[in-house]
Amino acid sequence: MLTIYATAALVILASMLALWVLSLWLKDASIVDIFWGAGFVITAWVYFYLTPDGFMTRKLLIAILATIWGLRLSIHILIRNWGHGEDFRYQKWREESGKNWWWFSFFKVFLLQGFLMWIISFPLLASQVSPIPSRLIWLDYLGLLAWGIGFFFEAVGDWQLSRFKAEPANKGQLLKTGVWRYTRHPNYFGDATQWWGFYLIAAAAGGFWSIFSPIIMTLLLRNVSGVSMLEKSLKDTKPGYQDYMRTTNAFIPWFPKRSNSARS
Repeated sequence: MLTIYATAALVILASMLALWVLSLWLKDASIVDIFWGAGFVITAWVYFYLTPDGFMTRKLLIAILATIWGLRLSIHILIRNWGHGEDFRYQKWREESGKNWWWFSFFKVFLLQGFLMWIISFPLLASQVSPIPSRLIWLDYLGLLAWGIGFFFEAVGDWQLSRFKAEPANKGQLLKTGVWRYTRHPNYFGDATQWWGFYLIAAAAGGFWSIFSPIIMTLLLRNVSGVSMLEKSLKDTKPGYQDYMRTTNAFIPWFPKRSNSARS
């Protein structure tokens, strides 16, 4: 298992090196965000081909689910970012780093994301390496259910937001319908839930200890690069967002609460 895991690390490193060189030519480090989902797809199939003794049905299940999740995410981000230039986060780091950005970006952006990808991908390996149990068990089906719930919230949330932003009349407005009525970040919740689904399938193959993966992903989405970072700007710049925060859960979907203005 360690040899396979090390091989995946080399594949991820080579991919990030190539992507970094491309980013220097394009002057756009945010292409790393487009690769995030696709990188896991590559890693899942590396594990698939390097684990010939694993239970084939479970191997196909995890590889196909990871492919659907990863490709949908990468295609969505590619379409969303097309023609908009470098993301404001990377622009800020570029300005702060000055002439050192060309090498600084490799460590702070590409190597860091590659390392996280490698660590988080472990359930994709743990679910494929073991030949037992040689049948799908209740944990596999529970994992598939969790993945399905997560995929629904992430994919539908992204689709509803894209349609909302495409309407000129909605410029400056706040989306509070559909899945956005129940959580302020259905896409982040859905993403994390899918990784808990991957973990449950890995647990079915004995990989209970790979629980660090969905924990890391959830913490990143909830407290680091997802909800926390986005809401720092939204609560002060988006009209009505603070009231939205008072009535709607940040992460886990639930029925909205009544606002203070509605009660007065």
